[in-house]
Amino acid sequence: MTGIETNQGLGGVRCYLLDMDGTVYLEDHLLPGAIDFLVYLEKEGIDYLFLTNNSSKDASQYLEKLYQLGIHTSSSRILTSGEATAIYLLEKHKNASLYVVGTPSLQEEFTSLGFVLTDEDPDMVVLGFDTTLTYEKLWMCCNFVREGRPYIATHPDINCPTRDGYMPDIGSFIALIQASTGREPDHIIGKPYEAMVEAIELRTGYKRCEICMIGDRLYTDIALGAFGIQTILVLSGEATKDDVLLAKTKPDYIMENLSEVLSTIR
Repeated sequence: MTGIETNQGLGGVRCYLLDMDGTVYLEDHLLPGAIDFLVYLEKEGIDYLFLTNNSSKDASQYLEKLYQLGIHTSSSRILTSGEATAIYLLEKHKNASLYVVGTPSLQEEFTSLGFVLTDEDPDMVVLGFDTTLTYEKLWMCCNFVREGRPYIATHPDINCPTRDGYMPDIGSFIALIQASTGREPDHIIGKPYEAMVEAIELRTGYKRCEICMIGDRLYTDIALGAFGIQTILVLSGEATKDDVLLAKTKPDYIMENLSEVLSTIR
């Protein structure tokens, strides 16, 4: 790990990273304190970035969703694991052809940066959270992975929270592909991996000791604390207090929701 400096508590935070699903909202419902928290940050001149592992949508779709919920922001304040993966591949494998298992919006993330997408002899395989998944896509993906093509996943989340429970996320697909092919991804880009932290640093310009992650998942959001940023677990989504006892990386703070975060930093 590099670039880690001692943090100064929440008083030293210059940028908050906000997970969306389970932290700011669940489906079409804002969670308590979301708008008040953002209003406070803007009033106090504290920066923030919406950060999501959900690669089934792009920044423009999240921007529209936030607007519908009454949150007025800009696409420059949204970073998805899909965009982070496209940026990573642009730096590491600029001329690679890709087989992308993903939604049309995820595929557009790559074609907009000049990548060629193909299902015939691709150089690499990219697995995203594909809510348009078909058996044919999954079968073809397994064939390419079994052949030994480099294999990248946008993020590791096992489930995606909804108001009615959970829907299978990319981690479930990774497990299926591993069972079929014997291979796990060569690289995973989103939370809790350092590639995502590096993308955040590049986007915001802040040091890790000046950044705090707020999220509801221990194994993605809170695990980013291993790379020198502070973390706040909110209990408005997936994780419970009991889950913290088994977590490898513990949160610096545990709070009910963004309302409690706001009361604390005030």
